[in-house]
Amino acid sequence: MPSLQADANAAPRPRAFDQTVVLVEGVSDQLALGALARRRGRDLEAEKVSIVAIGGATNIARYLETLGPHGRNVRLAGLCDAAEERDYRRGLERAGLGSNLSRAEMERLGFFVCVEDLEDELIRALGGAGVERVIDAQGELELFRTFQNQPQWRGRAREDQLRRFFGTYRGRKIRSAALLVDALDLDRVPAPLDRLLSFV
Repeated sequence: MPSLQADANAAPRPRAFDQTVVLVEGVSDQLALGALARRRGRDLEAEKVSIVAIGGATNIARYLETLGPHGRNVRLAGLCDAAEERDYRRGLERAGLGSNLSRAEMERLGFFVCVEDLEDELIRALGGAGVERVIDAQGELELFRTFQNQPQWRGRAREDQLRRFFGTYRGRKIRSAALLVDALDLDRVPAPLDRLLSFV
């Protein structure tokens, strides 16, 4: 799916025909949402919807300024981690899309917040055993078992171990995002992803 990549030195330039732009923090979010859309039989490109990885929540204000009501004025939506909710809220407010926004008001604007982050949402939806099957299919189950036995992680909840494991190797989150979504029961899609795709 064509996407706009974050570049600190350049303003975002979405495709000329985009009518809706979904702003997400990183590439793993972009790939997960794209995979979910495909599983639900949607062709976002044909629908003139782009999912844009903005390179971190601190870039949200610049994207909203360029794409929002004072810029291209395309229809916007987004997804962020709980820790970055404040950045998204401030960006929306600076772009003239509200003031003192609550989470419910952000959702009415099309911006949804993961409880912790994307990986946490997918791990809870799949369950530990389901996530381990995805890891095993990638040939990394033995690596995960070794990680589980590290002193600082031994005895911790498997969900916490899994979440940290995805962040221990550069690129693992990106490589695993669509695979985790592909393994989901479509009746158990995490609420922020489900609501976001319904919004667009």
